[in-house]
Amino acid sequence: MTHPPLIILALALLAGCGESPPKTEGLAKAEAAQRDAASDDGRIVCARNGSSDFARVCTLDRATSAAGLTLTVRHPDGAFHRLLVTGDGRGVIAADGAEPAIVQVLGPAEIEVALGGDRYRLPATVRGQDKPAP
Repeated sequence: MTHPPLIILALALLAGCGESPPKTEGLAKAEAAQRDAASDDGRIVCARNGSSDFARVCTLDRATSAAGLTLTVRHPDGAFHRLLVTGDGRGVIAADGAEPAIVQVLGPAEIEVALGGDRYRLPATVRGQDKPAP
C-alpha cells in the first residue's frame, strides 16, 4: 500500500481553504505541485550533523503499523532516523532512540524536525495557523 506524498496531501488540503480559485488556476497549481514532487525524486530537504547547509538529498519512507504511521528519513551516507506521526498536535516524535525530536512550525505547510544534530524540513498540514487576510 502506498501513501500519497505528504506535500501533495498538504497542498490538496490547503487548496480547500479560503476562496476557491478558478478551476483552470486550481488545476494548473495542482499540476505544478505534482511536477515539483516528481522533480525532487521523492527527496526532502535536510541538514546533517548540526550543519546549516540544507540540501534536498534525504529520502522519506512511510510504513504503517499498529503504532501508526512511521516515517524513516534516510541520508545519502546510510544514516537514518525514524519518526512516528502523532495525532495529538505534536506532529512527529522519535520512534526509537533516546533523543527527542524537536518540532518547529515553519509555516502552514511545513515543519522542521531536529533530531540528534540532524534537521529535516517536512511538508505538513499545521492546524491552528492564522489564515492570511483576504
